[in-house]
Amino acid sequence: MSALVAIVGRPNVGKSALFNRMIKKAGFTAAITESTPGVTRDRNYGTAEWEGRAFSVVDTGGFYAEGLPHEQEEIARQVKEQAFLAVEEADLIVHLLDGKEGLTPDDLELSSILRKSGKKIVWAVNKIDVPQREDRIAEFYRIGADEVIPVSAVTGHGFDDFMDTLVAALPPEQLAGPGAPETADLPKIAVVGRPNAGKSTLINSLLGTQRLIVSPVPGTTRDAIDSLCTYYGKKYRFIDTAGIRRKARDYSIEGFSLLRALKSIERADVALIVLDAAEGIVEQDQRIAGIVRDYGKSAIFLLNKWDLIKEPEATYKRFSQELKYKFWFMDYAPFLTISGIEKKRTAKIFPLIDEILGERRKRIPTGELNQFLSRMLSTKPFPKYRGREVKLFYMTQVGTEPPTFALFVNYPAAVKEQQIRHIEKALRDAFSFKGTPLRIQVKARSR
Repeated sequence: MSALVAIVGRPNVGKSALFNRMIKKAGFTAAITESTPGVTRDRNYGTAEWEGRAFSVVDTGGFYAEGLPHEQEEIARQVKEQAFLAVEEADLIVHLLDGKEGLTPDDLELSSILRKSGKKIVWAVNKIDVPQREDRIAEFYRIGADEVIPVSAVTGHGFDDFMDTLVAALPPEQLAGPGAPETADLPKIAVVGRPNAGKSTLINSLLGTQRLIVSPVPGTTRDAIDSLCTYYGKKYRFIDTAGIRRKARDYSIEGFSLLRALKSIERADVALIVLDAAEGIVEQDQRIAGIVRDYGKSAIFLLNKWDLIKEPEATYKRFSQELKYKFWFMDYAPFLTISGIEKKRTAKIFPLIDEILGERRKRIPTGELNQFLSRMLSTKPFPKYRGREVKLFYMTQVGTEPPTFALFVNYPAAVKEQQIRHIEKALRDAFSFKGTPLRIQVKARSR
């Protein structure tokens, strides 16, 4: 698993701008950070890469809803929450400061919180747009840092030095823990969802299902124990994200669950997205599902606590429509109604995982793909691009997990998002790919 870097700081110091520059430079925009309208207001997680080292980045400011009161004491409380979340999960912290506003008491208080964590910290002063303004960073050494790095998230001034320092401070690449060699190739299943959706109960139910043999296996994340299960001769490695601990009354447990889910989803092949059927679908569920999709993981929606539903048939119909509407970006993911506490239909999860893993690893021969392409174009030709005919020469599959395709055309700019969605739908109609996202890369054919 890659290291996790959290960017923290006061509001409006430029955390999101720096975050966007980091992931943009990595070249992962299309694969990881593509925004999903109706799912997340801001892109607050992504993958960065520098000098061959890849790592995850979290913009902590993005975990909090808009519309909160703007009084100074409320802002200070949010800053403390952000710092707390970062300290809890991050491997490295970037404390971003404002070069225009200067050092503030809130900066000093936040730096004190971060130091107590014992984590490595990179201090950076943003909004230093040109070399002539680097003298502004002198006052920031009062924070007690050995090095303070000037940077401009907007213009890119000092960005290379900043990234060199950051990568040098990252911990060594994380290796698998004890027992990993014999379990490294096992399917990894993350159980994710918002607090109190019933994740712990579900996992206990799965581990206690008849003909399941369970043994604890140390996980690759701090303070985590994965569960190794055998069901009818097949082994699975479950990643438990249920251990969410409330540390303080004003602690943002929603933000913490999202951060924990991010790290677990990154490790997984398939995510079981647990929804609380008694409470219904909320925005946090959509955000977690968006992360699963953006990271290219397969998914199953589990409507848990079905034992509490008074009118199952009517509720099932309502949820069927609501899932299509609220999770329109993952209409390929199946769903089950279950009760973790009563162990109803939980055994059906394993065959569904097997089916989806097969779809995730499916490879379509190039010949079949091009026959598919011809059929698709015969029913719906592409519109012209600037008065010229758009030619789709051929398609080939270039990867699995998730299935990834390259489409070669004469004018790549002509293939818009709506056309890509149409191609994806046609691919699913022809080849299924149940439960797994698809990636379609549009490329120009060499002349």
